[in-house]
Amino acid sequence: MVDRLSPLDASFLFAEHRTAAMHVGAVMTFAPPEDGPFDPEAFTELIGHRLALVPRYRQKVREVPGGLGLPVWVDDPDFDLRFHVRRSALPAPGTEEELLELVGRLLARQLDRSRPLWEVYLVEGLADGRFAVVTKSHHAMVDGLASMDVGAALLDLTPQPRDTPDDHWEPAPEPSGLELAASAAAHALRRPRDVLDVAGRALTDVREAVSTVGRTVEGVLAAGRSAATVRPVQPLNAATGQQRRYGMCRTSLAEHRAVRRAHGGTVNDVVLAVVTGAIRRWLISRGEPLTADTSVRAMVPVSVRARARGAAAAGNSISAYLVDLPVIEEDPVQRLAVVRDAMEVHKRSGQAVGAATLIKLVGLAPPIVHSLGARLASQYSSNFYNVLVTNVPGPPRPLYAMGARMLDMFPVVPLAGGQAVAIGITSYDNGVHYGLTADRDALPDVDLLAGFVAESLSELVALS
Repeated sequence: MVDRLSPLDASFLFAEHRTAAMHVGAVMTFAPPEDGPFDPEAFTELIGHRLALVPRYRQKVREVPGGLGLPVWVDDPDFDLRFHVRRSALPAPGTEEELLELVGRLLARQLDRSRPLWEVYLVEGLADGRFAVVTKSHHAMVDGLASMDVGAALLDLTPQPRDTPDDHWEPAPEPSGLELAASAAAHALRRPRDVLDVAGRALTDVREAVSTVGRTVEGVLAAGRSAATVRPVQPLNAATGQQRRYGMCRTSLAEHRAVRRAHGGTVNDVVLAVVTGAIRRWLISRGEPLTADTSVRAMVPVSVRARARGAAAAGNSISAYLVDLPVIEEDPVQRLAVVRDAMEVHKRSGQAVGAATLIKLVGLAPPIVHSLGARLASQYSSNFYNVLVTNVPGPPRPLYAMGARMLDMFPVVPLAGGQAVAIGITSYDNGVHYGLTADRDALPDVDLLAGFVAESLSELVALS
């Protein structure tokens, strides 16, 4: 049975080009173990043992000859752990600025398509005996929630690593090009039947079908009307190159919750209000005029992965909202109220249902057309939104790597075409960590924007 990429997973492969690397990941910092120095070699061996828990990490992507079908996952017969787990060190005294510079350089490198699409960097030499782990996984492999599952496989809930069963992995024989083409042809023949089956199930309840279609069409039309009115914001939407910068901001989950209790909404609403305030301060610092016509639209991905069926399946299950961030609003509490109301309208309107339905429809398109569409969407993303803001909940309790306690977990999200910065947020162990991936030339002051995140939150806390 061929393990074929889903249309959405494949779109992240198709959207990648010279100036748009489509990998996600994390920057994690650790305190030194209490029982001695951190042993990178032992941790590398542990990662090798734990790969049995994430089989995708020993598979590579194979294209189907002639573009007859979507790419497939196959076992890598030449899998080399040492290629994927790499060591690096910072010059003494190992400051955070030096770590951020290294992370920016690591993020600029695209993953090797001829191998499994992931890398882990063990970065030694941080001040006070700390070290960092930088992970990169192609977006075709994981979305936000799935990437947390991968991190959990490599880390532990206690300083003592849990027992890992012996792994006797042997790669399955790699299919030939002819076999891949034959499988793709058979899959294409089955598609009409799949569509009819779906339609038949929907028509078992006409009222439910009509209601669902109505909500979907309304959401799609709303998204289209909304997208048609977006305007590029020059500092946020600019021509981007291959090189990257990275910024980080540590904040408190308790403070986000205090703001939520005082003013309503959800923690995610507070996060979006904090980002709004930070972007407002940053635009003012650059001398950008804030007028009644100034609008910053955020794409806010949300996971639609079904949790009721037990463990989450591999791959991507994502929808998204387009949210106008009220950067012209001076009152921080009013900014939160506007964001909260906008998110509530989106949730009621069914726009996310429309986006998910479009993803399914894309799966019926020929793979080559799908590839072109994904690349086009990436190239012209600034026509639909100005900044990506994605918030993924992380582990609520401390995690450990070979006895070393993880202090921070900052997410890494990719830049789409024309996007100068993308902002990822992850909660971990009573903290909320903001990670900013930026184009090196278009956003040289990403550290300033990261600092404004903390100031924006403090402003809301003071009024709560």
